[in-house]
Amino acid sequence: MSATSPALVAFNDAEVQEAREQLLTCLDAPGWADQVLAGRPYADLNQLENAMIAASRTMTDAELEQALARHPRIGERADAARHDAAHSTREQAGVDADDADLARRLAEGNRAYEERFGRVFIVRAAGRSGPEILEHLHARLDNTDEAERAVTVDELTQIAVLRMREALS
Repeated sequence: MSATSPALVAFNDAEVQEAREQLLTCLDAPGWADQVLAGRPYADLNQLENAMIAASRTMTDAELEQALARHPRIGERADAARHDAAHSTREQAGVDADDADLARRLAEGNRAYEERFGRVFIVRAAGRSGPEILEHLHARLDNTDEAERAVTVDELTQIAVLRMREALS
């Protein structure tokens, strides 16, 4: 997306609160959103995405918890009152809701992950099948707490970047 993209120009020119709300829809972490806002105006989408990635490195534990609260468990239906249901439903489209065995294995994996790390498992589900997601979940159960926190932040950031691309397309 070039600097002349109307959507990027609109984001750059938007009132702070409007742009902040757009960012918080991508990733509900207020400090992160404020850091990204501070970098406006962005010359192109790559510059904006790089700012989003850089800002995610400073996410606090409280922000991480807040951001995760906006995401349903993988394989579960999003609750419109708590989650970004439209985004989550679209992003998890690769998970076959009619595959009872996969649903059972995802539920078991989610429970094991939450027991191990004390938070919901998050993965950029867009473009991944249910079995691929399950493979990520099982592999990540072996991570240290510190490594898993970094992976979780990275996955949230990937989701945020995809949501922003969609919003600006």
